[in-house]
Amino acid sequence: METASLDLNLLRTFLAVYRSGSFTGAARLLGLSQPTVTTQMRALERQTGRELFERLPRGVAPTPVADELAARIAAPLDELAAVVGPTPPAGTGAEPVHLAGPAELLCTKALPALAPLVAEGVRLRVATGLTDPLLEELRAGRHDLVIATTRPRGRTLQAVALTDEEFVLVAAPVWAERLTGRRSAQGSEGRPAAAQGSEGRPAAAQGSDGRPAAAEGGLDPAVLHGVPLVTYAEDLPIARRYWRHVFGRRLSRTAAVTVPDLRGVLAAVVAGAGFSVLPRYLCQDLLDSGALVALLEPEDPPINTGFLVQRPGASDNPDVARVRALLLRAARDW
Repeated sequence: METASLDLNLLRTFLAVYRSGSFTGAARLLGLSQPTVTTQMRALERQTGRELFERLPRGVAPTPVADELAARIAAPLDELAAVVGPTPPAGTGAEPVHLAGPAELLCTKALPALAPLVAEGVRLRVATGLTDPLLEELRAGRHDLVIATTRPRGRTLQAVALTDEEFVLVAAPVWAERLTGRRSAQGSEGRPAAAQGSEGRPAAAQGSDGRPAAAEGGLDPAVLHGVPLVTYAEDLPIARRYWRHVFGRRLSRTAAVTVPDLRGVLAAVVAGAGFSVLPRYLCQDLLDSGALVALLEPEDPPINTGFLVQRPGASDNPDVARVRALLLRAARDW
């Protein structure tokens, strides 16, 4: 749908209707009369030539066209509102923004990104946990924003894609050396030996272009049967998904170590406890330094999309929109 020629005020009203689920709710949020909102939505439907909302006995339901339009304009309009809207001075008593999501992503990416807002006086209350319970708490009003690892079902919550996380099969250099022939010691130039030329690497570990065989996608998963698996849950959700996606087979084994925090899993793997499958954002620095080794670099690695989720309707707290806009902007570089 072409949006460049659409009236900005109509788009703002549309988004309020979309989030609140009714013309009356949108009118209350925007300080307009309900007939004005109705008139504006009829005008927008004439401009787009498409029906945007299905009228229900109580409220409205967005059509697929409305879902597409909302996905395109929500983040830009929220960013614009955060820029031009009034910013309360620090210490004036604005309510805290309640943000929830996976502990690892919050601590390594989201909170550092939000530091400038905190310095300006925005207050945060952060909770961590699994996606399904956090979304139920969001519906109940306990959170303002949730970073979810899956898109919520139904229309009771509004979600926008935030970031993609790539999963990587990793182990400490001592295990990588045994499994792939990569040397764990550092070379004479201070780089990990795995990054050096073929003179320091066993010939069996090399592919036709001189790279380690693991980097060519030639790792046989059977060689990992004798290596301890470190994971964050007994049912091995990340590792099982990796096995299905990359190896096309089912993973059947028991974890040697379970830690309900991927940062703990990472620490155990770096220390040599075994192997794991981790998000690349969490371990990229250690991969770069050679303290951790990617056992495989498939052309099509497993990817999981994270979503930023909130309840429909604008929050009474203007800081919620500011936090949301900054997260969406910062996540482009995650």
